[in-house]
This record gives sequence, structure tokens and C-alpha cells, in this order.
Amino acid sequence: MDRTDERLSGGLTGDRPAPGTGSGPPEGGLRAAIAAGAFEAHLRRCDFPPAGTAVACGVSGGPDSLALLVLATAAGLDVTAVHVDHGLRPGSGEDAAVVAAAAAAAGAGFVGETVRVDPGPNLEARARAARYGALPAGALLGHTADDRAETVLLNLLRGAGLRGTAAMPPERRRPLLGLRRSDTLEVCRLAGLSPVADESNLDRAFRRNRVRLDVLPLLDEVFERDVVPLLCRHAALAREAVQALDEAADGLDPTDAAALAAAPRALARWALHRWITEGRAGDERHPPDSAAVDRALAVARGEARGADVGCGWSVRRRAGRLRLEPPAASPAGLPD
Repeated sequence: MDRTDERLSGGLTGDRPAPGTGSGPPEGGLRAAIAAGAFEAHLRRCDFPPAGTAVACGVSGGPDSLALLVLATAAGLDVTAVHVDHGLRPGSGEDAAVVAAAAAAAGAGFVGETVRVDPGPNLEARARAARYGALPAGALLGHTADDRAETVLLNLLRGAGLRGTAAMPPERRRPLLGLRRSDTLEVCRLAGLSPVADESNLDRAFRRNRVRLDVLPLLDEVFERDVVPLLCRHAALAREAVQALDEAADGLDPTDAAALAAAPRALARWALHRWITEGRAGDERHPPDSAAVDRALAVARGEARGADVGCGWSVRRRAGRLRLEPPAASPAGLPD
């Protein structure tokens, strides 16, 4: 997923609650709103763990993540808001104060982390990796249905196949997938919170921004409807197919070159796709594209001794077994 955080590539840039709401609720205001059930309609479309569960929430200060903080608290969870400052723009350190104030208003804990991300190529991916590395394992994330739809398109056009277009499976780590960005802004308004505005959300140098700002509105116009629900429906159907294929591939060892070569091509490719995806480290694993899987299958069939499978990773064969090797590995192929 090409998402650095809610503000950098997935929030509602510059959108704030209605004038007069201020930067935070009055003393006791947010807790009173929670107690009064102000967020019940939104909670019915979320998937949070049971009340009383201790959770960390990644909170950038954008509308999606602030809504996550509010709704997790309203769901009765024991919440700690974790803010990660990437230091990518002037004044980014001030965002932590916004998040800390929101956490205090909601009765949640707060932890601030700072990471260094140097300018250069693949900024989104490197910033995302740094952020997820700083968050506690299993931290909740503020992704919405809009993020899921964007990821479907991005993965489709990357050639990531069925698993890629089953983007962001519903899971309790992403409890807001039943909400839209307009919903998260409404939650912030009801909570009396003003999300952080980040001008980089309008920067079309980031591909996800282009999809959000240009591609999806054009698709809405062409099909004369909101296409986000359609894309999310595709993701749900793709997820069902993924589960069925995973079950079929469970009996096939993706490291056994002979077994892969003898298996039906579609099943062999599926087993390799899953193996490569799961073998990559990190919370946000980009699935390999179809060409990378084909190259890995060629290694299994003895047509090549090694192959690049994307993101610096390689697949090699030795003594009839396949190995997935990280970017630091030597590029030289190994004999069979």
C-alpha cells in the first residue's frame, strides 16, 4: 500500500470541522459526547475489539486517525495514541501536540515517536516503513473505504493480481474500513477536533494523490456514480477467491521446485505469489506483480537459476529447493 500516513497520502487535505469548533473540545466535552452516544451511528460500521481491550492507535493528527482515536475510545477500549513524526515538513513536530491534546480530551494515553526519513527516491515507501517500524505491533490504523478503493486501483495497475486487488482485508487492525473519509471528518466535527492540515496531500508527485485527486473523480464522472463502493465490493469478492485459492495451495510446498513444476500452472503461480508476499518483512507487504511470479516459476522449472522478484528480493534454486533472499543477498545465481 502506498500510504505514508493519513495526512501525507490518505486524509482530507485542508478539510476541518465547521468554524467555531476550535482545536479541541471544551473540558469534558468529548467525554460527554462519548457518554451521550454521539458516535453510535459510526461505531455500528466499525469493527473494534471487545470493550476493555488495550490497543495502540497510530494517530498522525489527520481526520482519519483522529476519528480512529475518538471511535476507539467510544468503543470502550483502553487506548494509547501513538504519534510518529517523520520530520518531512517544517512544523511537523507541532502535530504531536495536537494529537496529545486530543488524546487527553478523549481520556486516552499518548506516546510520541520521532523517526528520520531522508529525502530521495521512494519517499512514501521509506516513510511508511519507518512509521510502521515505530508503531507497536498490532497498532490500529485509520484506513477507510476510500483508502481501500485507492489501493485496489493502485495494485490492479501494478499488475499485482487477485491478491493485490483484495486490498486491505477487513480486520480489527483496520476497524474503519466501513467508513468514508467524509465520515471521519464528521466524527472530528462532533468531537470538536480540528484535524491537522498537510499541504502535501495535494502534491501530485505522489501516485496515491493522483489516484485520489484525479483518477477516482474521473471514474465517478464517467460511470455517473460513486465508484468507491464498487471497488470495495470487488476487493471483498477477490478476498473470498483468495481464501479459496489459499486453501487449495496449502498442500503445495512453494520451495519444492519439482512439485511446483508438476502442479497446474495457476496453482503453482498462486503458491509462489503467496510465499513471496508473506516472505517479505514488514507490516505493509507489497505483493509481487505477475511478471515477478512468472520469473520465480521459471526458476522452479529449471529455466533460470535465479530471478529478481521485486523490491530487491530474489528467488534462487539450490538442490531442488527455492529460497527467497532479501535485498542484501548477492545477485549471483546459484547452480542447481
